[in-house]
Amino acid sequence: MKTLIVIPARLHSTRLPRKLLLNETGKTVLEHTYRAAQASAKADEVIVAADDVEIVDAVESFGGRVEMTDAGHRSGTDRIAEVASRHPDFDIVVNVQGDEPELSGDAIDLAISMLAEDELAQVSTLATPISDAAQLNDAACVKVVFDHARRAMYFSRSPIPAAKLWSDDLLKASPPLFWQHIGLYAYRRKFLAEYTTLTASPLEQTESLEQLRVLQAGVTISVGQIDHPIAGIDTAEDYRLFVSRHK
Repeated sequence: MKTLIVIPARLHSTRLPRKLLLNETGKTVLEHTYRAAQASAKADEVIVAADDVEIVDAVESFGGRVEMTDAGHRSGTDRIAEVASRHPDFDIVVNVQGDEPELSGDAIDLAISMLAEDELAQVSTLATPISDAAQLNDAACVKVVFDHARRAMYFSRSPIPAAKLWSDDLLKASPPLFWQHIGLYAYRRKFLAEYTTLTASPLEQTESLEQLRVLQAGVTISVGQIDHPIAGIDTAEDYRLFVSRHK
C-alpha cells in the first residue's frame, strides 16, 4: 500500500505567531518536522500543504515538496484532503502536524502499520500512557480509551476512565489505565474524502475534538501505543525548550 505524508502548514497561529518559520536552531520548525517525516520507513512521499506563499518559499528553500491549498479551509484535515485528491495513487494518507518537529519515524510507521493491518479501521492514531494526576485532569490533554482490539471507544478532555474510588495507584497500573491521545492520524484515502463531507457531530462540538466526528459516524479508529509523548510547539516556552534540545 502506497503511503503519502501530508504536513498541513498554516502561516498564522494564535498562541505563537508564525511559529512554523521560527529558526533559532538554523532550521525552521517546519523543516525539522519535514525531516522527521522523511525518517518514516513506510511512507513513499512527504508533501507540505501550504496556505501562504511564505510557507511555499520556506519549503522550497530547503528542497522540500510543497503544494498550495485553499486559504479558506477550516481545518488541517480539509487541507490534507485537498492535496490527497490530487494524488489518487496513494492508498494511505498520514496527517503530520507541522508543529511536531520531534515526531519519530517509528511513530509514523506504527500508525501506518495499525491501519494496514486492521481491515475494519478507516483511521489510525496513537496514544501514550499517562502516569501523572495533573496531566490526567488537564483538559488540554486529550484522553482516549480503546478496546482489546486496540480500537478507539472514546476520546475526551475529561479523565477517562473515571474512577469511582480514586487512588494514585491507578496511575501505576500495568497495563496502563489512562492514555493520552497523540494527534497523528493515518487515513484510508477514500475515507479521507468522505470525512470532509461529514458535518460536525454533537460530541465533536461539545468536546471540540474532530476525532469524535469520526467515532459518532460509526467509523473505526485503530490506536497504536507508544512509550513517550511527543512534544509539540504551541507556546514560546515550548519553542525555547525545543531550541535548548537542538542547539
